[in-house]
Amino acid sequence: MSEYRYKMPDVGEGIVEAEIVEWHVKEGDTVSEDQHVLDVMTDKATVEIPCAVNGTVTRLVGEPGDVIAVGTEIMFIATEGAPPAEDESPAEGKADAPKDKPGSEPEKPAEPAPAAQAPSVAARPAGERPLASPAVRKRALEADIDLGAVPGTGPAGRITHEDLDDFIKSGGRLAARAGGAGAAVRAPRTGVTEEKVIGLRRRISENMSHVQRTVPDIAYVEEIDVTALEDLRQHLNATKADDQPKLTLIPFLVLALTKALPETPQANAHFDGEAMVLTKYDAVHCGIAAATPNGLMVPVIKHAESLDIWQIAAELGRLGKAAKEGKASKDELTGSTITITSLGAVGGLVTTPILNAPETAIIGVNKMQTLPRYNAGGQVVPRKLMNLSSCFDHRIVDGYDAAMLIQRVKGLLENPATLFM
Repeated sequence: MSEYRYKMPDVGEGIVEAEIVEWHVKEGDTVSEDQHVLDVMTDKATVEIPCAVNGTVTRLVGEPGDVIAVGTEIMFIATEGAPPAEDESPAEGKADAPKDKPGSEPEKPAEPAPAAQAPSVAARPAGERPLASPAVRKRALEADIDLGAVPGTGPAGRITHEDLDDFIKSGGRLAARAGGAGAAVRAPRTGVTEEKVIGLRRRISENMSHVQRTVPDIAYVEEIDVTALEDLRQHLNATKADDQPKLTLIPFLVLALTKALPETPQANAHFDGEAMVLTKYDAVHCGIAAATPNGLMVPVIKHAESLDIWQIAAELGRLGKAAKEGKASKDELTGSTITITSLGAVGGLVTTPILNAPETAIIGVNKMQTLPRYNAGGQVVPRKLMNLSSCFDHRIVDGYDAAMLIQRVKGLLENPATLFM
């Protein structure tokens, strides 16, 4: 019996350290060569780390959230016979290539318990805080279930989705009690959840904090009359070919920016505040902020200035799908020169988006609504209106220039034929 000391492998691209996201083994587990044992994060890509030898895990070094330097011993494995040299890692020192995704592949859910009966595991003592994921807590809250009464079969008594299913099937759901015309008696909510912020969420937190501390920004909000644009969009969608994507408002905004930005190049730029260097781009690499199960991501439509409206829409759909499925590559998530963020589908009249540093501008789309407005003849008519909420790095973009850029975009969107001239 001998001991193999597995070191954090070189994950490529000049990476010198990586953050532990999730261990897939624990001490005492039997492991085999090439088995997926660990997920680490570098930049915005999660890398799956395989095991190098067959054996039994005797010790793990590092917890989720810890940043480990390449070459640091992270796992000790008891092996039969002489193990390979400890400086050897899979694939000649390289970890498996990134899966081109912001998060690890979801594990296959366990088969639900066939028997509709309460688990045999005893519920925790009164007053003890139940362990459960946010998703399980949300389900319990929606179903009026006190998690303190639900037995947990996971590690350390953690309540799983299957435990909650079994509890509901067994009739454990809080029911109406006597004494009040059928009114349900609800248990007080006593749960408190503490979660370590790691991985992509930690990167987002650090980046947002850095921008707010270091970048003095200016916000500019303008109302856009999109009545004519909506008529055009609906007409194009009704007459499009089967192989053409459905158009939303975002491709029109991207197209408008490609036409307006050359007159305000400092808003299509990166600014290095420490070196005091402004890099202005002729190309428009438009980032589209997207909410994903793993957190906020910004897939990038590269060279939007060279694409037509249908090509922009196709790229928007392809990149959005890849980001939400965790399949977007690092190249597809980096390199933006300006960003669009949209909460219009959710609602909201005004937002104050935070810059995607080192970019100098971000454009926020708010909800569209029909409101009364006076026309040129003085009559009140219904118009489709939407606010654009934009923020700029005020060190580089003056208020006048920010306003002029948005006014140019406004003119293009309110007179959509000019987008195609």
